[in-house]
Amino acid sequence: MGKKTGKDKEKEDKDAFETLSLESKAPGTVVLLLSSQEEDILLKASEAIQKFAEKGEENKVMLLGLGVLGPLCKLIDHSNKLIKRNALMTLGNMATNGRFCVLMSYFFLTFYYSVFLSPEDVFVHEFATLCLAAVAMDFTCRVQINANDGMPPLIKLLSSPDPDVAKNSLEIIFNLVQDLENLEVLHELGAIPPLLELLKSDFPVIQHLALQIFQCVTTDLETRKTFREELGFERFLDLLDNMEFNDLHAEALQTVSNCLGDIETLQIIHLNGGLTRLAEFVLAPSSPEIQSIAIKCITRAAQSSESREVFHEQMIEKVLVELLSAADDNVKASACQAIALVLCVSEGVPIVVQLLSSESSVLKEAATQALSSLTHSNEANALAVYEAGGHEILIQQLSESSASTVASSAATISNMAEQEIIQSSILTLGGVQALVEPLKSTDTQVLMYTALCVAQLACDNEERDKFHKAGGLEPLVNLLHSNDKEVLRHACFAVNVCAGDTACAVTMCRLGALEILQEINQSANRRSSFSELATTSLLNSNLPVKYNRLGRLTANDIITSNFFDAGQACVGEPFLTLEELISQPLNQQRAIIVFNVPVDFFAVAVRLVSDAMGGAVPLEKLHEFDWVLHQSDLRFQLKSNVIPIGMINKGTYCHRALLFKCLADTIEKSCTLVRGDYNRAWNEVLLFEEVHENLRSPEPICYIVDLMHQPGTLMPIDSPAAQQYQTI
Repeated sequence: MGKKTGKDKEKEDKDAFETLSLESKAPGTVVLLLSSQEEDILLKASEAIQKFAEKGEENKVMLLGLGVLGPLCKLIDHSNKLIKRNALMTLGNMATNGRFCVLMSYFFLTFYYSVFLSPEDVFVHEFATLCLAAVAMDFTCRVQINANDGMPPLIKLLSSPDPDVAKNSLEIIFNLVQDLENLEVLHELGAIPPLLELLKSDFPVIQHLALQIFQCVTTDLETRKTFREELGFERFLDLLDNMEFNDLHAEALQTVSNCLGDIETLQIIHLNGGLTRLAEFVLAPSSPEIQSIAIKCITRAAQSSESREVFHEQMIEKVLVELLSAADDNVKASACQAIALVLCVSEGVPIVVQLLSSESSVLKEAATQALSSLTHSNEANALAVYEAGGHEILIQQLSESSASTVASSAATISNMAEQEIIQSSILTLGGVQALVEPLKSTDTQVLMYTALCVAQLACDNEERDKFHKAGGLEPLVNLLHSNDKEVLRHACFAVNVCAGDTACAVTMCRLGALEILQEINQSANRRSSFSELATTSLLNSNLPVKYNRLGRLTANDIITSNFFDAGQACVGEPFLTLEELISQPLNQQRAIIVFNVPVDFFAVAVRLVSDAMGGAVPLEKLHEFDWVLHQSDLRFQLKSNVIPIGMINKGTYCHRALLFKCLADTIEKSCTLVRGDYNRAWNEVLLFEEVHENLRSPEPICYIVDLMHQPGTLMPIDSPAAQQYQTI
C-alpha cells in the first residue's frame, strides 16, 4: 500500500470524533451511562453510582426507581475488575433495602452465576453473597438456586478466609434450609464439618448463624446420623462446658434437644456424662431461657430408662415439681411438659391444676396438656385433679380460643369421667352441654377428643336429652363427613352412644346420619367396626326406619307407641318423620299405618285387666269372689305351684296390679307396683290435672288406679278411697 497523502490525513481528521468530557449531576443520566460501550465512561459512571448509593436509603430507592439493577447486573461479568467491583459494591449496598429483594429476582440468574465466576476474588464473593443473602429470602429465588445446583458452591464458601463471605454464605444457607428439600440433602453435600468448624469462629454472629442452621437441619433423621458420625454431639458438649460461650448455650441446647430423639444419641450423651451436664443446667441455670430449654432436653432424654435413673440420682423429679412455682412462665410450662410426658410425678398435680388459672395462654396450654397425660389411664391422678377442683376449670376451658387448650381439656375430662364420682360432678356442672361448641371447631384434635368426651358423658337418656336440647346432635352428625380417620372413629362412637335414646336416634336420622353411615360402610377405606356399630344402634333405636330400610324386624325388636310403616325404602329418598308425614297433604300414595297408644290408655288397659281377671267386684261382695278356689284348680291341673298369669281368669288385687304393670311397661307407660298386706297390691301413676282448657297443673299428681271395684277410677294417693284400697 502507498503512503497516506495529506488529503487522506485531512479527511481522517474530519471523520474523527473529538474527545468529549462529560459531567452530570442527574442520577438518571448516569444510570444511562452504565450501558455505554466505553470502559472509561463505565468506570466513572459505576464509581459515581456506587458513591451515590452509599449516601443513604433515599438514594437507593431513587436508583431502584431509575432501573439501575439491570445495567448493574450486566456489569458483574465485565472484564475490568474495577467496573465489576463498583457494580458489586453498589448492589451490595442496595441489598439492605426492602424493595431490592423483589426487583432483584428478575435479574437473579445472571447475578447468581457471578458468585462463582471469580473464585479467586474474595472481594467479589463478599458483595455477591451479600446480595444473594437478601434475595434468598424470596421463595422464588430459592427455587432458582436449587434448579441451578447452587448449594455446593455455597458450602465451599463456608471455608472462606473472609469472615464476611462466611457470614453471608451462612445467611443464604439458613434461608435455603427453610425448604424441606434443602434441609434433607444438606448433610449429603458435606456441610456438617465446615459448619462445626465455624462454631470456633471469633465472630459471634457467625457462631449464632451456624447454630441456627444446626437447629433447623437436626430435625432431619439422616442429618442427625451424619452429625453423630462427625462427632458433632461431642463438639456441642464441649461448647456447653465452656462458660465463655454462655451466650451460645441456649441455641446449642435447642440442637441437643433435637438430637435426643435418637437412641444412639442418648447412648452417646449417657457415656460422655452429658446427662449430668443437662441436669446442671436445670439446677443452676444462667438464665430462665436456658433452664427452660434444658428441661425440654431432659423431657426427651428421659424416654430412656437409663436416662431416668441418672436424673433420679440428681433428684430432678423434686426439682421439676418445685419449678412449677418458678417466676418465669416458660420455665413453668416446660416443667409441666416434663412432669406429664416423661416423669409422671403425681405429687405435682395440685400445682399443675393451679396453673390452669394463669393469665399466660402458653402456661395454661402447657398445664392442660400435662393434665391430659397425667390422667390417662391413671385413676389416682384423675382423682387428684378432681379434688383440686380442676374439672370445673377444664369445663370452662372448653370455650377457650386456643385449639390446643380445648383439645387437651376435652381429653382430660374424658379421662376423668371414667370414674363415676367424677363423672357425676362433671355432668352436674353442665359438662355435656359445654361440648357442643367445640364440636363446631375445624381443628382435628379438638374434634377427636370432644367426640370421645361426648361418648363418655352421654351415659344415660337424661344426659343425651340435655345434649340433644343444647343442639349437639347436628354438629356431631356433621363430623361423619370427616376425612380424618380418628375423628370419624370417635364421631361414630359418640353417635352409637347417643343413639341409645330414641329421640336422639330419630333426630340423627332426620339429619341424615343413617345415609352418611351407609355410605361410609360401603367404603373400604372409611368403614370400621365403629361405623357399623353406629348404624346398627341407629336402626335398633328407630324401628320405623329399620323396617323401612331393611324390610325386617327381629323377635328382639319390640314395637311401641308411635311405630309406623312407611313402606319400602326407595333409593335416594329421605326418610320422613311421623310429624313430617302427618303434615303432608292428602295424596295418591299408599297409606302410612301408625300404631299409637290412645290418650285414654288407662278409662282401656284397666278394662282389659279387669275383664281378664273376673271383672269388677263390689267391695261388699269381695268375700264371695272365689279366686282362691280358681287358682287351686289351676295348680291341680298343672301339677305345679307356678301359674302363668295368662291362665288366671279370677284374680284379686295382687294379680291385677301385676298384669297392669306388665301392660304399661310394654307400651312404655310409667307406673309403679307396690305390695301391701294380705294379697293387696296397687299401681301408682303420675298425671297432670287439667285446671282449665289447655291449662294443666304445674306439678303431676300421684293417683292409685282402681282395678278391682270400680275399674278405671283414679284415686288421689292421699284420699280416703285410696287408703281404703290399700288396706282391708
